[in-house]
Amino acid sequence: MEEQQLSFPDGPRLDLDEAIASLLAHAERVRTTQERLRALLSATQAVVEESELSVVLRRIVDAAVALVDAEYGALGVISPEGDSLDEFIYVGLDESAAAAIGNLPTGHGLLGALIVEPHPIRLSHMRSDRRASGFPAHHPPMDSFLGVPVRVRGEVFGNLYLTNRREGQFTSEDEQLIEALATTAGFAIENARLLDQARTRERWMKTAAELSSSVLSSPTETSLDLISGRIFDLPDIDQVTIVLTDDEGKNVRVAAARGPGEATLRGSVLETDAVCAGSVLSDGKPRSLPRGEPTDDPLRLTRDGAEGPVLVAPLRTRARLWGAVCIARSPSGRRFTATETESAADLASRASIALELAHAREEGQRSMLADDRRRIARDLHDHVIQQLFGTGLTLQAVASGLPSGPATERLNESVAQLDDAITQIRNVIFALSHSDSSSIRHHIIDAVAELTGSLTRPPVFRFIGPVDHAITGPLAADVLGAARELLSNAVRHSQADRISVEVGVVDGLAVVSVEDNGVGIPATGRRSGLDNVAHRANARGGEFSLDTSETGTVAKWSVPLADE
Repeated sequence: MEEQQLSFPDGPRLDLDEAIASLLAHAERVRTTQERLRALLSATQAVVEESELSVVLRRIVDAAVALVDAEYGALGVISPEGDSLDEFIYVGLDESAAAAIGNLPTGHGLLGALIVEPHPIRLSHMRSDRRASGFPAHHPPMDSFLGVPVRVRGEVFGNLYLTNRREGQFTSEDEQLIEALATTAGFAIENARLLDQARTRERWMKTAAELSSSVLSSPTETSLDLISGRIFDLPDIDQVTIVLTDDEGKNVRVAAARGPGEATLRGSVLETDAVCAGSVLSDGKPRSLPRGEPTDDPLRLTRDGAEGPVLVAPLRTRARLWGAVCIARSPSGRRFTATETESAADLASRASIALELAHAREEGQRSMLADDRRRIARDLHDHVIQQLFGTGLTLQAVASGLPSGPATERLNESVAQLDDAITQIRNVIFALSHSDSSSIRHHIIDAVAELTGSLTRPPVFRFIGPVDHAITGPLAADVLGAARELLSNAVRHSQADRISVEVGVVDGLAVVSVEDNGVGIPATGRRSGLDNVAHRANARGGEFSLDTSETGTVAKWSVPLADE
């Protein structure tokens, strides 16, 4: 039988098998095209559904890898300067493999070529291209390559990188599909970025408002720790330091710190020009610095030979610029955006105003307290002391008219107690009416109050001569140390119900004397504290004497004033 043939008017004659094969091939191409279009539609839908920027970027890479069946994919976000990659979101590598490679790419070789010339690049073999710069150690092998720029409002936001197509090389159709996805991704990124900026401003503004309220209602000495803590609680913050400048501007002191190095940072003094805050303290403008090479700046975080991004905002009011807030991320963290920089500067400005208001409030409170203290001191001096003194004179007059006996002795004891009370009140008057808390008299009063708070009967303490003018500097530290040790020894071991402390300047000597009516110091007791007191006296060419018995102890420490 002859083979059947199909014939078409004015056309070629085709074998039936060839026609069927052609139709099947055409149907397969249509089906494949429809599947890829559906895949593109699905990828587009997955990208535009999410509103969180970080999630959108990762979904773009996931969609691109699935769309062209690539083994690896990445999205590099270009830095604001347009010369490197600021972020690198990758797919296909697990965390251990990425850690073995080390630092993420910053935009060299083929990746940098797309930054310089933002046009699609499609290669069958990456290594054969002259722009390729090779791979670092432990990097997985990669051969075929497809790179497409992602534009947002006409500007290149970043680039999509795809490698190792699982079935053959990347085709022109793959390139068209990724370009279409990149166009849609641009709109999704723009929307997500606008929403991310709005959320960022909201977070920082809320923190700034809460912080201002907290600073105004808290003691100023804890305000800087409060500010650093609140900022540290914001997302993606790895370290916060607050530095204060000195009068000359040559050094800064770390007044507050939160993060991995807070223990060593807090209280350290650094050269202004050696830290990232230096430029901000010179011109008062906030700055965001990208990751870079290590500079030994302790206010930035360093790891694996790279220094992380940092944001510095000035602490200033209309009156002056007195410090800065340094907010750092690890080298793997993203750079601070313009929105974050602006929001941080606003927070620092509000916090500075709140600090100034808090200082003004405390100054007002201190002024009111000082007025009250002066009034109380005046009343004590003008009324209470005069009344006690008059009572003492009356008791003395009564005692002088009585014969010797128990009644007379009790009256004389009462007069002596009134004298002690007048001395105590005079010390209180001094403490209330003098604002110099650094004087030796104030230190002695504070030490007596601290060490004898548990006693039922407070000790009597007296000051003789110009102690505040004559006892200063290192000598004041030794006098205070001797007084504390002798008083502490009497309080803890003497079991006395009467203790007196006397600090004075007598005949060119600084003298500390502590007397009690206790059980005395046993000969076999520990004397390390007393030995230390004696050593202080000997080191200054002075003396220390101890007269102790079962009825009490008198300890006297004296050193010459000539060396001061």
